[in-house]
Amino acid sequence: PMAAQSRPVQGNGVLMALKFRKKPVVIEAWQFTGAVLDKPAWLVSAINDGTVWYQGGEQPYMTIKTLEGEMRASLGDWIIQGVSGELYPCKPDIFDATYEAVAA
Repeated sequence: PMAAQSRPVQGNGVLMALKFRKKPVVIEAWQFTGAVLDKPAWLVSAINDGTVWYQGGEQPYMTIKTLEGEMRASLGDWIIQGVSGELYPCKPDIFDATYEAVAA
């Protein structure tokens, strides 16, 4: 069988696009619904160390220090802990299209 290529290759001086599929990795996530009592331990830790903070009011949100800078999680968004422990927000429609629940 032909070995899968992991990088775009150059053929005849033209960069050829390849298709990729996400690897099946398991992440942890928590949906920000406004209820702040049911947070997982990794999120509590991130809040305590200043990586994530909450802003209340009529339209509450959480600010997350990500690898790309500060990002906002609005009500309904998911906060994801990635495979290396990094945190980032994800809109519900993207989350639903990308992830599915697994047995705990």
